[in-house]
Amino acid sequence: APSSGGIALAQIFGVMRHFDMKAMGAGSIQSWRVLGDASRLAFADRDYYVADPAFADVPVRAMLHPEYLKLRAGLIANSYGALPQVSPGGFARTQGKGQGMELPSTSHIAVVDKSGNVVSMTTSIENAFGSTLMANGYLLNNELTDFAFNPVDAEGKTVANSVAGGKRPRSSMAPTIVMKNGEPYMAVGSPGGSRIIGYVAKTLTAHIDWGMDIQAAIDLPNMLNRGSAYELEENSAAAAKAPDLEKLGYKVQVRDLNSGVQGIVIGKNGLQGGADPRREGRVMGD
Repeated sequence: APSSGGIALAQIFGVMRHFDMKAMGAGSIQSWRVLGDASRLAFADRDYYVADPAFADVPVRAMLHPEYLKLRAGLIANSYGALPQVSPGGFARTQGKGQGMELPSTSHIAVVDKSGNVVSMTTSIENAFGSTLMANGYLLNNELTDFAFNPVDAEGKTVANSVAGGKRPRSSMAPTIVMKNGEPYMAVGSPGGSRIIGYVAKTLTAHIDWGMDIQAAIDLPNMLNRGSAYELEENSAAAAKAPDLEKLGYKVQVRDLNSGVQGIVIGKNGLQGGADPRREGRVMGD
C-alpha cells in the first residue's frame, strides 16, 4: 500500500490455488469464471481498504491470510455461475467505498542483464503528459485523479483513499517478479490503469497454469473483471465468450482493452521475452 496491484494479485492467486486451473485449461469458461470472480473479490477489498497506510488502516496481513483466502475461494466453489454479489471482507468495516479515475497512461519495462539482475518497473505520470506542466525539464504528474473524490460514502463512512494533504494516492501498478526455487524466474507487468491487475493476472495464469510461452500468454485476448462487468477484448476470440459468460450471470462489455504487457522468462537455456502487440513494446537483447 498505497499500491493495490501486488495485494490484489496475491489475493487472486491465493484464491485460485484452491482450483485446478491447469486441468480446466484456457478454453474452459469455468476457468474464466474462477479468474473473474477471484478478481471481483480482490477489487471489493481494494476499493474499501487500500490507501496510504500513513492515513488509513490497511489490513494487508488479514487480506492475504491463507484462511481468509480459502473462505473467499469457497464462495466461488459453492457457485456454478457468477457470484450474485461481492462484498469486502469484514475486517473493520469503518471505511466506505471509494473509486478513483486511474486513467490508463502508463509504461512498463522488464530487464534482465548478463549478471542476472532483474528489473520489473511500471511508471506513470497519469494522463499522457501528466498535468501538462513542466518544471526543470520534468513533466509534473496528474496522479491526483487516483484519489477518490468523495470523502465519505453514502453511509457516511470515511473513504480510505479520499484526498488529503501529503497523502499518496492508491495505484494499481503491479510490476511483478516471479520466484522459482529461490531464484528469479519471470519479470512481468503492464500499463492500463486499474485494468493492470487483470492484464498481469491473465498473463501469469496463461504461462504458469496453461503452459503458454511468454509471448503467447501476452497475446492471449484480454478478459478481466474489476467488479461491475466482465470486460472482453473487442475484435478478438474473447468476444465470442460473451454469450457463455452471460449465461453464467455476468454483465458483459466488449471493448478495447489496450494492455501493454512486457515480460521476460529466465530459463535454463537463456532468456525468452514477450512484448504486447497492442502497443509499441519490443523484445530486445544482446
